[in-house]
Amino acid sequence: MTKKEKIEFIIKTLDELYPNPAIPLQHKDPYTLLIAVLLSAQSTDARVNTITPILFSKANNPYDMVKLSIEEIEAIIKPVGLSPMKSKGIYGLSKMMIDLHNGKVPQSFEALEAFPAVGHKTASVVMSQAFNIPAFPVDTHIHRLMFRWNLTTGKNVIQTEKDAKRLFPIEIWNKLHLQIIYYGREYSPSRGWNLEKDIITKTIGRKQFLP
Repeated sequence: MTKKEKIEFIIKTLDELYPNPAIPLQHKDPYTLLIAVLLSAQSTDARVNTITPILFSKANNPYDMVKLSIEEIEAIIKPVGLSPMKSKGIYGLSKMMIDLHNGKVPQSFEALEAFPAVGHKTASVVMSQAFNIPAFPVDTHIHRLMFRWNLTTGKNVIQTEKDAKRLFPIEIWNKLHLQIIYYGREYSPSRGWNLEKDIITKTIGRKQFLP
């Protein structure tokens, strides 16, 4: 298979499996999405989805969030892990949003990444899923699969993102990154991996992963 044929096979397979992938984090607007993505760092979407309804019942916008103390936020989000850092980030970004952006989530990578506890991946998710601006957030699933599929060197997520953006058409980035995440969870996990079920890796993967 040529690299072009591999890319076409990946896109076709993922479109058949996940024609309309939805973001797995519960949210209702750009602000609640930003908070949910921030909370998901080193946690699971399922766990975050049990906590955000509690948090958002008290504060689902920056104005209400800054009425809570950092300690109150931390007590609510403790089950998702890293709660000291995340609670300070949620409070801090909410205050900055009010002070600098009229209480609105800004639509730029630079502004989003200036918020505390918001990195490039979190900003990319918000840009792609809240504002439909092309981005390719790379999480552990995408990083793992791009390497298994021999489409990146696997050195770091920065290189993986560059390679993904270079190889895949920009008009499908926002959909494709969700499709790869779903595929990685279902067919190509890091643990308990069954190559026979992982049709994409079995068809195009690196030699060390093949029978």
